[in-house]
Amino acid sequence: MSQPAFGHVGSYRPGDTFRDRLTLAASGVHRPRRAGVCGTQQLGAESIVLAGQYEDDEFGEEEIRYAGNGGRDPKTGRQITDQVASGANLALLKSAETGRPVRVLRKVPAEDGGPDVYRYEGLYRVVGSSYGPGKSGFRVYVFRLRPFDF
Repeated sequence: MSQPAFGHVGSYRPGDTFRDRLTLAASGVHRPRRAGVCGTQQLGAESIVLAGQYEDDEFGEEEIRYAGNGGRDPKTGRQITDQVASGANLALLKSAETGRPVRVLRKVPAEDGGPDVYRYEGLYRVVGSSYGPGKSGFRVYVFRLRPFDF
């Protein structure tokens, strides 16, 4: 396992694209092949991926609202229970405390019309969070991220 890295990795910069999760993991920009959050509750989140999996995610120009992890049905992808304070959610809560940069990646359509790709959006800071009813009625964590201001 690679060492935690906060900030840009290697020569990768915003706008760079990756054809799939394996390529993304190999680059080190987002190491987990499936999980949407890379990080630990001790150090915080290094990177996140918005892949259209959670109905409460919103990607805006000035702010991202990133739904926490858990509570989804593995077959349908629908929220079926409340999320809990564990794993990835604790990593994102820690990031709000530390102020360390979080790399943000987003699944987007490929420019050539091929399969979707993962685009590196840049460095963001977790500026706050809430825990309450999401669109499904179940309680979810929603993390607010804004572009990192150096």
